[in-house]
Order: sequence, then C-alpha cells, then structure tokens
Amino acid sequence: MTNPVLAEVVRSGFVESVHRGALVVTGPEGGVRLALGDVVSPVYPRSSNKPLQAVGMLRAGLDFTGEDLALACASHSGEPGHVKRVLELLSAAGLREDDLACPPDFPLHVPSMRDAAEPRRVTMNCSGKHTAMLTTCVRAGRPTSGYEAPDHPLQQALASAVASLTGEPIAHTGVDGCGAPLFAFSLTGLARAFGRIAAASEGPEFAVASAMRAHPWLVAGTGREDTALMSGVEGLIAKAGAEGVQAFALPDGFAVAIKMDDGAKRACAPLAVEALRYLGADVSGLAEVAAPEVLGGGRPVGAVRVPELR
Repeated sequence: MTNPVLAEVVRSGFVESVHRGALVVTGPEGGVRLALGDVVSPVYPRSSNKPLQAVGMLRAGLDFTGEDLALACASHSGEPGHVKRVLELLSAAGLREDDLACPPDFPLHVPSMRDAAEPRRVTMNCSGKHTAMLTTCVRAGRPTSGYEAPDHPLQQALASAVASLTGEPIAHTGVDGCGAPLFAFSLTGLARAFGRIAAASEGPEFAVASAMRAHPWLVAGTGREDTALMSGVEGLIAKAGAEGVQAFALPDGFAVAIKMDDGAKRACAPLAVEALRYLGADVSGLAEVAAPEVLGGGRPVGAVRVPELR
C-alpha cells in the first residue's frame, strides 16, 4: 500500500514538499473509526512507547507518582528542572548517573545545550525512563546490571504489558536510540493502548494518564509540541516518538496514532490538531502548533498544510 499525502509544505503559494504517512483514529472500545494509509503493519513507535512502558513498570513494582511518573514517560529537554529531579530520583534509589544505560547526550533545550560543558547520561532525553527502569528493579529486588537487555526480567514484564495494552503481539523487538528494547506493533495497537490509558479510572493506567496531564512540561519541555498539546487541550495525553510518530488520546478513550513515512516530524503537530478538531475537541489554544510557518528571509511566506479529516 502506498500511503497518502498527509501534509504539504507550501512556500510562496507553491507546493515545495509533501509528506506521506498513515493515521488512525480508534474509539473507546478500541475499534478503528478512521484509517488513512496502512495502519495494520508493524511500526516502531519509538518514544511513543514510553507511557505504555510506564504502565508496565508500575505493574512490576515501581512506586512513582505525579512528577516522577511524568518523567518516567518523558522525552525531556534536559532543562535544569528535568535534570535536577532525575538526579534526585537516582540518589533516592541508591543509584548513580553511571548506572544509566542511556548514552551521554546534550540537552534538547538549546539554551541548556549551550550551557552544557559536555554530554551527560542524565541530560539525554530518555534518562527519566531509564531512571524509572532502574528504580523498578531496585523496588522489585531484581538486578540492575543489564536492565536494558531484552531478556532481563524487567524488559520481559514490560513487553507483556505493552502486548496487553495494544491488544496484539509484539511483532519485532529492536534497540531504541537510548539503548532500551523497542517494541514494534501496529499504529492501530498504539492508538488503542493510548485510548485505554487515557480512559482509565483506576490502576496504573490512570496513574500514568494523571501524571502526564498534571505535568506536561516534565513530559517534554519548553517549546515542545507534546507540552503544547497537553497544555492546550484539557485531559489530553500525548507522546511523540522519533521518526515521525505521534500518539495521543482524550479522556473519553478516543485516540489517534500517526506515522510519517519519511520520518519527518514537522507535519505531526498540525495533523494532531486537525485530528483533535475531527474528534470535536476545543483546539483554540493550539494556534501556534496548528500551522507551522515556512520562512523566507526571516518572515512567513507559507505553512505546513494538512487535509481536513472527514
């Protein structure tokens, strides 16, 4: 199947580029309500996996709540507030920065990156997830050494949780950019999982959704799309992933998952806004991410344009 064009980049009235991809909307029962493109073949959700993994960690013995649980779901920007809390969590579990298996990296937040003397593991955007994984091992009495290996008991438990939330088997296990296992499944499964988490009224799913809603800045950071989406739409949970992935869900259980064929993320936010509009959400607070500007000579000369969903 050739996926449809989901976004056009318009410069000075001329279509300069197009982005093809797939988009699925699922209902509260998990069934498909709208499908554009191939929404059944497995994809790597990348960091959109994190809320699902956080549910699995809670099931496996993690006791994080609130801000700390939001960081477990985060691709944070490495701003001082993110880094400070990750270091505090490591210390509370008797761990050190060197215990993190994620690679050293500079912060995503540009001012923080300029202030950084060198790349560090704690400023890598996945350090919150890795700290939560290590803490889960400590709480459950499991070895922390090799916690990132697919055959470690923690990762086996997380794989089981992901399969139960998506309602389908994991099609493939790879290695994410942060070094942790990465599970492949369909866009439909990703949306279904987000819908289950967003609509939950109790249990680990409810805890994860509540933490993300209460602390959208910790999930991403200053100027980031996930923070803007969750801050702009009441009750929304949203988590982007690398290579053009975006997933989000409303409290009523309606959910959306997007994957761009070329891995570009610039169309994801405007597509998210259009999908939220399709679902009847109030998107009046999302003007800044609804139509990213195309600049020429430092001034707007176009925009990223997405189709109206019907």
